[in-house]
Amino acid sequence: MTDNEDPKKQKGGKGTSKVLFGYPLSIFFIVVNEFCERFSYYGMRAVLVLYFKYFLRWDDDLATSIYHVFVALCYLTPILGAIVADSWLGKFKTIIYLSVVYAIGQVTMAVSAIHDITDTDRDGTPNSMTVHVVLSMLGLFLIALGTGGIKPCVAAFGGDQFSDHQEKQRRTFFSVFYLCINGGSLLSTIITPILRAQDCGIYSQQKCYSLAFGVPAALMVVALVVFIAGNGMYYKAEPQGNIMLDVCKCIGFAIKNRYKHRSKQYPKRQHWMDWAEEKYAKLLIAQIKMVLRVLFLYIPLPMFWTLFDQKGSRWTLQATNLNGNFGLIVIQPDQMQTVNPILILTLVPIMDSVIYPLIQKCGANFTPLKRMTVGMVMAAIAFVCAAVVQIEIDKTLPTFPSASQSQLKLLNMDSKPVSVKLPGVDPLILPAFQASDDFFTFDTETVSISVESTVKSIILAKGYRKTLLMTSNVNDTWTLTNDLISKPQEGSNDVRFINGLNTTVNVSAPVANFGEIESLYYSNYSKIKTGKTIFTIMTGSQSCEYSRDFGFGSSYTFFIPSTFVFGPNCQESVTVAEDIKPNSVHMALQIPQYFFITVGEVMFSVTGLEFSYSQAPSNMKAVLQAGWLFTVAVGNFIVLIVAELAKIPKQWAEYILFASLLVVVCVIFSIMAHFYTYIDPAEIEAQFNKKEDEDDKRQKLEMAKKDSIKSYKDEDDADKRTKM
Repeated sequence: MTDNEDPKKQKGGKGTSKVLFGYPLSIFFIVVNEFCERFSYYGMRAVLVLYFKYFLRWDDDLATSIYHVFVALCYLTPILGAIVADSWLGKFKTIIYLSVVYAIGQVTMAVSAIHDITDTDRDGTPNSMTVHVVLSMLGLFLIALGTGGIKPCVAAFGGDQFSDHQEKQRRTFFSVFYLCINGGSLLSTIITPILRAQDCGIYSQQKCYSLAFGVPAALMVVALVVFIAGNGMYYKAEPQGNIMLDVCKCIGFAIKNRYKHRSKQYPKRQHWMDWAEEKYAKLLIAQIKMVLRVLFLYIPLPMFWTLFDQKGSRWTLQATNLNGNFGLIVIQPDQMQTVNPILILTLVPIMDSVIYPLIQKCGANFTPLKRMTVGMVMAAIAFVCAAVVQIEIDKTLPTFPSASQSQLKLLNMDSKPVSVKLPGVDPLILPAFQASDDFFTFDTETVSISVESTVKSIILAKGYRKTLLMTSNVNDTWTLTNDLISKPQEGSNDVRFINGLNTTVNVSAPVANFGEIESLYYSNYSKIKTGKTIFTIMTGSQSCEYSRDFGFGSSYTFFIPSTFVFGPNCQESVTVAEDIKPNSVHMALQIPQYFFITVGEVMFSVTGLEFSYSQAPSNMKAVLQAGWLFTVAVGNFIVLIVAELAKIPKQWAEYILFASLLVVVCVIFSIMAHFYTYIDPAEIEAQFNKKEDEDDKRQKLEMAKKDSIKSYKDEDDADKRTKM
């Protein structure tokens, strides 16, 4: 059978798609297109917040804010896409044109992440960050326009390919379609973080965000090419107009007409929408009333999305301070998001086939609105779990100096112990070739240090950490090193060497080169990945290898003492000073919060859509879909407001704030749900249609009576004229 043989397709927009295994061949192109597009979107989004923080050098609040503005735009533009497709271009052309915009946006994002294009001094850091910011913002705008614009079109376009007698195949198509969405999301959130963690570059090696954005861009191009390849097979329905415009016009007329007749001389009407009866059909008004009842329940819903979408921003940033070593594999911070689609694929069938039927057998009336309320509670619990994890993280974080403080660590480079006295600190004895365990904090810039019987004044800088290299000769000028004042980024480890020998040494590693280090001096910090690293220490013709295992987010100073001997035992000679401890809180602690937020998503989102569709007329589904997406956008804007205006110093307190707000909203929603009465839109529409049929019959009878009376009068007049 071809589309030309299908009676549905004889109306226009004919295709030539053949049937394969009972399905139109054209839908296979649509399914592949959707998988590639979802891979492209979720792959780019998985690494986006880390790109903001580590590549563009934005702080956590700004990175979170821009991330949620982007997500909000992605959920606002579907309304525009639906209007354009239904009223102007049609679904096929809308998908094509906006997919081109989408692909251009993804390519622009990949280009914006190439650090070499503005790295004129080739030090690995872009010299003109403005260029990268402008390119990335342009790319994100085009992506939001593209992904949002095609979102309401692709699934509906796939449904159009089936004839009326293929209802079973259509249902199977939608199941496979949404499986592709979750499959693309799952694979992309596994793969793109791995690509991001690689090192790449022309002149200098940096984290490969360009590759992490480039692969999704390539998949979007593939999605576009695959969709175009099926062009000759598609059934392309002509634009029939968008119901959302009719609804908006009807509501606008009702408000305007009510305002015109606001004086007391006009009688009140049962519902304010009844003021549209002068222009619009009563059935349309009744349908809008049903939709407005559901939209009224949507008012508290954005708060759920405020919490839910933070798993891609705040929770990902939280994971950067966690230990992702799971033994056989090492999980990147942005890979923890894969827990969500995995749990979705697991929990949806369990909830539908086990949990809900079990609750029903227990006699509980677990209505859709009650499920949504429980879903909100689950999301609030998830954020309480996130707050607990954050408290554990904060316990392990170092205390860095404030703007009015300075910190100092001491390193004894001599071969014998040294007695040291610092202001406000108990006397301490530094063993040979050892550093003090912690940094000492001072409120003054000048600090007097008593070493044995000698007093030396050290000038520190406020807001900074320093290490004092104490040589054996007290009369020498001691060197102050510049230490880190923040945790190493992206879970890497910052390492430096201090040379206590009388000769220059050269230190190198497979992923870093510390260069030549002069006598009694120190190297710059170099980033070392998690795992075992072997360092080669050389001077002249002598060399030895020093190895160490590294965790996540630590900083070390390795001291080569004056007694250092090259040879097989040099490993034991190097002194290690741990300046910043590695991440000790395990990433597995995030699993409970992902579990609760996913349970909340299943009970809230899936049930919410099911409830909305059951309570709205068949021709108003698009209006409710637009309203639902609008709640997601508003929820993301709430995150923006809190992140930029609240400025809560402790992250765990922000999590508790969001959880508390959702609990309050949950109480309000439960009260609203208690007074909601479930309806059957089909039955109400049938009553209106029956009433309209009865009115039509009554009008026809009255017209027939009038015609009969008129005919009788005409005959009577004719008889009178004949007699005359």
